[in-house]
Amino acid sequence: MEVLYRSTRGKEEAVTASQAILKGLSEDGGLFVPEQIPAMDKSLKELSEMNYQQVAYEVMKLFLTDFTEEELKNCINRAYDSKFDTEVIAPLVEAQGAYYLELFHGATIAFKDMALSILPHLMITAARKNSIKNEIVILTATSGDTGKAALAGFADVEGTRIIVFYPKNGVSPIQEKQMVTQKGKNTLVVGIHGNFDDAQTGVKKIFSDRELAKELDEKGFQFSSANSINIGRLVPQICYYVYSYATLMKQGKIAEGEKINVVVPTGNFGNILAAFYAKNMGLPIGKLICASNDNKVLYDFFNTGIYDRNREFVLTTSPSMDILISSNLERLIYRIAGNDADKNRELMTALSGQGKYEITDEMKAQLSDFYGNFATEAETADEIRRVYEACGYVLDTHTAVASSVYQKYLKATGDVAKTVIASTASPFKFTRSVMNAIDSKYDTMGDFELVDELSGIANVEVPKAIQEIRTAAVVHDVQCDVDEMKNVVKGFLKI
Repeated sequence: MEVLYRSTRGKEEAVTASQAILKGLSEDGGLFVPEQIPAMDKSLKELSEMNYQQVAYEVMKLFLTDFTEEELKNCINRAYDSKFDTEVIAPLVEAQGAYYLELFHGATIAFKDMALSILPHLMITAARKNSIKNEIVILTATSGDTGKAALAGFADVEGTRIIVFYPKNGVSPIQEKQMVTQKGKNTLVVGIHGNFDDAQTGVKKIFSDRELAKELDEKGFQFSSANSINIGRLVPQICYYVYSYATLMKQGKIAEGEKINVVVPTGNFGNILAAFYAKNMGLPIGKLICASNDNKVLYDFFNTGIYDRNREFVLTTSPSMDILISSNLERLIYRIAGNDADKNRELMTALSGQGKYEITDEMKAQLSDFYGNFATEAETADEIRRVYEACGYVLDTHTAVASSVYQKYLKATGDVAKTVIASTASPFKFTRSVMNAIDSKYDTMGDFELVDELSGIANVEVPKAIQEIRTAAVVHDVQCDVDEMKNVVKGFLKI
């Protein structure tokens, strides 16, 4: 069955998966969504006997229907290879009554690697399929992790360039060092004077600039995105939820068909939306537990039906979630509005104008799959310390937000279904925050001293990604104001 993609904001013709991946964002500013979510065509028993690459193929073939079997398997095998430090790609670790799905074993030690390792291969294959002669310019805003994972994926990939914008004072020292030391003749990293939402809004504005697009085309370029607004990012993320279920079955932890809950720390809503898509494919998921930090715009939305970004932007120790405009939520809004592009567009126009919108009672009733809560900074630190002291397992700050929210969910509901918690980053990426949570005595140590100390107390080797940046030279030192982003792009492309 062919799956086509439509914009959440328009009635224009449907496009193929490869066309949606190449475009990234629809011309009307909407996000591409599948016309229908396909059902899994392999049994859970069959999936439980497969490795990660095989599960990934069985999921992705249902969404990316204009890719041949050979093309898709080639993309998968090139993505999920020795770049990952474990053969199983996404291990499940049982700790303190939950199963932590470790999504940080890729090249940049964050969950973004799971999708951004394959996106360049999908994009280059899509360009060939659609006879694209232009060079593809990847334009991305990052709250810390997407940027480095995208840079690592696209560095020196023929026929592409990549420009990453990040909030200059809104990422961890390790995250920043990872980005500004990135090699590759086709890469540019820019620190903006503003927060992540400013960067993301700036990138969307550049995408929707028709005159600039025309100018680019004349010079042999076209934009695409590596953010989770690109459907080529979202589809690979569905795979690891299916794989986690299959793994629990294989290990005899759950029976076939038994429902599990899934907890996801999220700011931009992409990672939990992937779990929602997995559930709608037929994966037996009960509750989708949406975990926020102090920027709890999603928690408030699930409680009230009102999405309101008019609030203080809080810089937290879980910076990848410091987001007030959750771009991927639009895909869910479109769905609960009955795939009504007009209704969705009306709400998104209110968001960009007044900074808020309210969904109807009928729409709110369709959110029963979700539970939203948040963890404060103190609660996040407490959870890191609690889990470490109980069993020696060390959580990063984002995973700790999810773990803390899961404890609140348990207390509120008594629901003891087996639960998978998305562990979205290595604790080595946020060493200072993690080590301070365990014991304040570590605060006097330098960043890389802390890395070695963490390795010792967690009994885990220092990841290659961290070893590499200890002595790496800074190669990107560009900064700009938000209103200068377009000129920076044109300067890099020499147009």
